Amino acid sequence: MRADEMTLHPTRNDLPEPARLSAVGRLNQYLADAVMLQTQCKQAHWNVRGTNFIALHKLFDEVNESVEEYVDLLAERIVQLGGFAEGTATVVATRSTLAEYPLELSASEDHVNALSDALASFARTARGGIAAMEELDDAASADILTEVSRGIDKWLWFVESNDSASTLQR
Repeated sequence: MRADEMTLHPTRNDLPEPARLSAVGRLNQYLADAVMLQTQCKQAHWNVRGTNFIALHKLFDEVNESVEEYVDLLAERIVQLGGFAEGTATVVATRSTLAEYPLELSASEDHVNALSDALASFARTARGGIAAMEELDDAASADILTEVSRGIDKWLWFVESNDSASTLQR
């Protein structure tokens, strides 16, 4: 939804309404990507097979739990600004910028690579959002996105450290 089509709940939050509208729109985009990332973590968790199965099965679930916390942080910030958190499956499917997760992966190496790609993409988006929130003088939203990007970078490190093919760029 475009900022000029949104309505906000009344709030005593002192950020100017145009800044809140813009922040809500951007945060809803990040929310869609975070929810999509969470579903991709579960897809990997449910379907991984092969080398290091149990370790990866558990790791992917831990990543999912962490991403779920980021989803909640983003959604709650949207509502704090007077917006509506738009996190339904339909909205997420149409709005997310993350690449589609391959449904028929099973090999552990394939899941490591696919989830690493998704984590890296989401981290890049979150970092871009930090600057956007700073331009709106919304330090709290910038701080949330800093926390999210820091956490996602940690999980990316954990997941891609399982890449036995060493396909990483140097």
